[in-house]
Amino acid sequence: MEMTSNGQREIQVVEGMRGGKGQVKIERLLGEKELDGKCGMYARVTVTPGSSLGYHEHHGESETYFFLSGEGVYNDNGTLLPVHAGDCTYTGDGYGHGLENTGADDLVLMALIIFGKEK
Repeated sequence: MEMTSNGQREIQVVEGMRGGKGQVKIERLLGEKELDGKCGMYARVTVTPGSSLGYHEHHGESETYFFLSGEGVYNDNGTLLPVHAGDCTYTGDGYGHGLENTGADDLVLMALIIFGKEK
């Protein structure tokens, strides 16, 4: 088992992620070796104030968000829902979602993408 500490992992900064606005930071907690072809991503994601992750659909995979801090609006396949620390969302195969930070602070979440059986 390998361990990394805070500050050792690379943080990817994405402008206009998935057609959204502003800046999203992705800190991948596990690499391809650890994900072992079963997951596409396990990461801490930070959506800066006023930024968004554009609406997108998942095919052959699902994605779960667990919110650690901040507040925002989650687009659950066309239905807008407020989200806060402690909330958890799930987007199944064939469905879509998006996210906007509507608060004054960073919106921080854990994101997990799990591949379906066909991957």
